[in-house]
Amino acid sequence: MAFSGNPDENWDHEMIQVNLPDKNGLLMNTDALFNENWVTLKQVNFWKQIMLLDKDSVIVNIASNRDVVEKLHQNQWNNKTEEQKSLYKDSVRLKKGLPIDERIFITSGKKHFYQFENVYPSLNKGILAFDKNKVDPWYAQAILLIESPGQLLKSNSGAYGPFQLMPGVARMMGLTVNKSLDERADFYRSAYAASSLIKQICIPEAKKILDSYQISYNEKDLWFRLFVMHVYHAGATNVRNVINVIQPSKGGQDLILQMWKTTSGGFANASQNYTQLVLASHLILTEMVDGQCSDLFSCE
Repeated sequence: MAFSGNPDENWDHEMIQVNLPDKNGLLMNTDALFNENWVTLKQVNFWKQIMLLDKDSVIVNIASNRDVVEKLHQNQWNNKTEEQKSLYKDSVRLKKGLPIDERIFITSGKKHFYQFENVYPSLNKGILAFDKNKVDPWYAQAILLIESPGQLLKSNSGAYGPFQLMPGVARMMGLTVNKSLDERADFYRSAYAASSLIKQICIPEAKKILDSYQISYNEKDLWFRLFVMHVYHAGATNVRNVINVIQPSKGGQDLILQMWKTTSGGFANASQNYTQLVLASHLILTEMVDGQCSDLFSCE
């Protein structure tokens, strides 16, 4: 078999208990983020800046590696003519020694969307709900931090609720979604459906893709969890397509980095960004807790 490290369905050693006046409950630890140097990656630090940046500001960045060029007020960019914008991007390419076809992105701040203080109380509930359904609770924390953080929003594609489930997927996982009742708005029903989706489809499909390339994995490794998150977001078919383009011989951080710069069919920019957002949000969460915490200990 190509896999290794079967989970024991016990994640207690990864849980931490936070006791603060305004924050308490369980979180999943983020040690691997630091131990494996994910925090040093430009993409992760770029998205951390964007998540903490007001929407009236933008960051000029190089698309291929998210290298930051400069920060501007939104009006500084919007007031430029199309010709001035084009000339500006050309000047960035020239200064950085970049090829003429290198994309230069202007990315607006997203602090208004990523409301980490508001989403924090739901993390404990999500962790316990996933654990009850015998699903790795790290996924609950990851999804809640980035999908609809602290808000109950419906996306343009129709995804809704704290775990941003599509109507068809929600129904397939046992939820009622019709004109009179949408159980995606119910946190615990939505958590059950999302955890079932992870358990029944996302993890098995991720394993199939990796097994087809004889790639070994441990289900508790951060890179494997990120790989599963790509399946959750983009779907197994799109992930398989991009892996077929990459033709990997091993897993690990290198595979995730390859996915960040490879496109195929429906696996495009938003899909590449997805796990970068997951990592950046976990970095912010760690800093939120570590910066204030007077009582932080493992639940062992």
